[in-house]
Amino acid sequence: MSLEVSKKVSQINPSATLGMVNKIAELKKEGKEIIAFNVGEPDFATPQHISAALIAAINEGKTKYVSVSGILELREAICQKLKKDNNLEYSPQQIIVSTGAKQSLYNAVSAITNEGDEIIIPTPCWVSYEEMVKVNGAKCVFVPTNETDFQLDLKAISQAITAKTKAIIINSPNNPTGAVYSQESLEQLAALAIQHQFYVIADEIYEKLVYDGQKPVSIASLNKAIYEQTITINGFAKAYAMTGHRLGYAAMPQSLATIINNLQAHMTSNSTTPVQYAGVAALESSQECVSEMANEFDQRRLLSFDLLDDIPLIKYNKVTGAFYIMIDISAFIGKQYQDYQINNADDMSLFLLEYAQIALVSGKSFQAPNFLRFSYSTSQDNIKNGLKAMKAALNLLK
Repeated sequence: MSLEVSKKVSQINPSATLGMVNKIAELKKEGKEIIAFNVGEPDFATPQHISAALIAAINEGKTKYVSVSGILELREAICQKLKKDNNLEYSPQQIIVSTGAKQSLYNAVSAITNEGDEIIIPTPCWVSYEEMVKVNGAKCVFVPTNETDFQLDLKAISQAITAKTKAIIINSPNNPTGAVYSQESLEQLAALAIQHQFYVIADEIYEKLVYDGQKPVSIASLNKAIYEQTITINGFAKAYAMTGHRLGYAAMPQSLATIINNLQAHMTSNSTTPVQYAGVAALESSQECVSEMANEFDQRRLLSFDLLDDIPLIKYNKVTGAFYIMIDISAFIGKQYQDYQINNADDMSLFLLEYAQIALVSGKSFQAPNFLRFSYSTSQDNIKNGLKAMKAALNLLK
């Protein structure tokens, strides 16, 4: 007998983004006012009509077990949304509703991987992709995106493909880079996936947050062959300010839907029943609330550009999606102030937390060790005050 715990689970790293949330909570408890640029969620309240639908569902007793894959009304609404917004044709039987898009992603990775498989992940990347792959016994193959604009490097991806390649995980609009992948690059990626017969897991959770006339493309919509090799992931957290509701979904070929349905049946079963009725209201009601939030994020994005342009030595890309900017702090490596020596983004993150009282996430966990992720999902006043404090703090470093 042995009380040894799972080796696979033990190797999972804690979430850097959630770790920063905990650190901020500790500082606030000490009475310090911290401006949070680390949070990856809208600061808006869930739209009232969506909350009303949730409350109504509870009051009407819609609180029992339902189908593992989700209530039919929601899966039908998702199908209509995918057809209208993404040019994708799915039946309700091809939709699996889960407890957040994060579970949908985990389900997808679990359903297709075997021990020793390789999953390509373009970097910088969201922190959880690596851990999902590792815990399923597969190997992460990190492939850097283009340095100038964080677009996919198709040559590098092609060179990373081996006989063990099972899938690639893409995220457009992207967390943490804010990049929106071009149709041309997705067409080239689709051709590689078809040629070498591997899956594409397409995380499209930020699709409603695009700017400068950009329109994100669903890779599964490009042709029938790639449609059969793609699992499209989406959810309600970012577009509808429903982060705490934990409601996501995946669309996929029927053969995979059957497998993932069986997997979820033994994990969480159905996602929270009354929340699913809120999801129906979100999709079937006016989308004006989505546009209003996206417009405000755009204003915050442009404001952030103006203020960042005024800070010497830092570099960044003028992003067109999501609500993140990756700030390159390479020029500060080796500089110091009092006891603080800046050797990497971890050091810079802690320095700014103490001397500017602002919270940004180190790029280390995003596979970008010389970057900080800045989230403009907070108020314009916070952006103005926080970046002013950031400029002052960076001026201390010599």
